[in-house]
Amino acid sequence: MTASKWDQYDIENKLIAIMSRVKNNKKSHPFKRPYLTAYQLAIAFAEAYPVETRAIGLPIGGQGTGQRNSLAQYLAGQLTQRIKSGHTTQIEGAFVSKNNISELRFRTEQGKSIVSSLTDAWDVSMFRLRSDA
Repeated sequence: MTASKWDQYDIENKLIAIMSRVKNNKKSHPFKRPYLTAYQLAIAFAEAYPVETRAIGLPIGGQGTGQRNSLAQYLAGQLTQRIKSGHTTQIEGAFVSKNNISELRFRTEQGKSIVSSLTDAWDVSMFRLRSDA
């Protein structure tokens, strides 16, 4: 049986590494660790792991990619399924409501702008390391 790309490229541990590098601006803040949207995770993953990103074969995502599937959707979907099934315990998820959001814009380290393509259709998924992890 062939390993899934998720397992083959150890994607969960790579996402945990990405999330562990994100620090709260105020150590004493009661909300603990900040969340990252699926787009932020996809951007960070693509920048840190270009070989794995090419092997997955999906663009980061956003308006104008010309593709229905994206790395952001893949990561969010896999994390959601794995959190729900109990296979992923170090990461928790949440949503930002789409209400009254007209646009979410992200930027890569190279300065490329990425605009969420689903803001008007779906609540925006976000993930963080559990505070007890």
